[in-house]
Amino acid sequence: MSDVINVMIVDDSAIVRSTLTELISTEKDIKLLTTAADPYIAAKKLQTMIPDVIILDIEMPRMDGLTFLRKLMSQHPIPVIICSSKSETGSTNAINALEYGAVDIIQKPQVGTKQFLEESRKVICDAIRAASLTNPKNIVKPIKVSPKLNADVMLQKPLFNSSIDTTEKLIVVGASTGGTVALKTFLEALPLDAPGVVIVQHMPENFTAAFAKRLDETCKITVKEAKDNDSVLRGQALIAPGNKHTLLKRSGSRYYVEIKDGPLVSRHRPSVDVLFRSTARYAGKNAIGVIMTGMGDDGAEGLLEMKRAGCYTIAQDKASCVVFGMPGEAIKRDAQCAIVPLDNIVGHILGKV
Repeated sequence: MSDVINVMIVDDSAIVRSTLTELISTEKDIKLLTTAADPYIAAKKLQTMIPDVIILDIEMPRMDGLTFLRKLMSQHPIPVIICSSKSETGSTNAINALEYGAVDIIQKPQVGTKQFLEESRKVICDAIRAASLTNPKNIVKPIKVSPKLNADVMLQKPLFNSSIDTTEKLIVVGASTGGTVALKTFLEALPLDAPGVVIVQHMPENFTAAFAKRLDETCKITVKEAKDNDSVLRGQALIAPGNKHTLLKRSGSRYYVEIKDGPLVSRHRPSVDVLFRSTARYAGKNAIGVIMTGMGDDGAEGLLEMKRAGCYTIAQDKASCVVFGMPGEAIKRDAQCAIVPLDNIVGHILGKV
């Protein structure tokens, strides 16, 4: 296999195709293979060339992206990243696409400041790299990335001897590529009286609300997008909003979340490391941390801080991960108390609370 990830862009907007092309052009390990203005053109090109990753728009003339995705997954599965608008319709369709087999969502790139475009480049290119690793023909290789910030920019390291005036248990979860399916499995297995849950799933702004709504329809517990100052309650899961960091805080015996702006941490916003570090500081032994499927190492250091603070920590096992990046990095640091298959994680947690 080549070290270069070949990408096909399928989008009816010439501006979007051009912007995406420009954003990935600086990456040595990513190459634009071809573009297509609609799925019919893409299907014809796929007869003579096979990309490693497809970036796919949803709302297109002649054939919509969801129809194309379903046909592609049934005939010739290729890792697909959905490139969608942040409208309510776009968000809902993007969540549908994840259920049809897409591996990730990115927000349509827009004209903005240099910092905005640089952050978009990092997010999009990392999504392409992660998607390429979901192809079983690919061999996982180290990827050179630009320097990244850690959780220090949002919160100082926890003081492990601080007292905690409550015994209420809670669960914090971090996931990325493949996480939408893993979280559905996890949350649907939780009973009505489960400890409160706070989740960071790497996902763009506005898509997390649609994701939470979809999960709320199928789970016994309540699932909602987190709002600033929301309490962490039994029988409820809070999902960090896209493009905002989510921190766990405590006031007396009450746990709540704080939603904040800030720079990318471990190349993400929201960052799992930020949630896990705040949990180590404010919850200590009352918390259980779970790191799930995803590329990179976001959450690995945070999980280690949680373990050192007395939290019980779980890493999803390799066999059940779509991408064994984040759990694998946590395991390298010995940040986990247990390595557990996805289907057994809830049972394992309930045995500890």
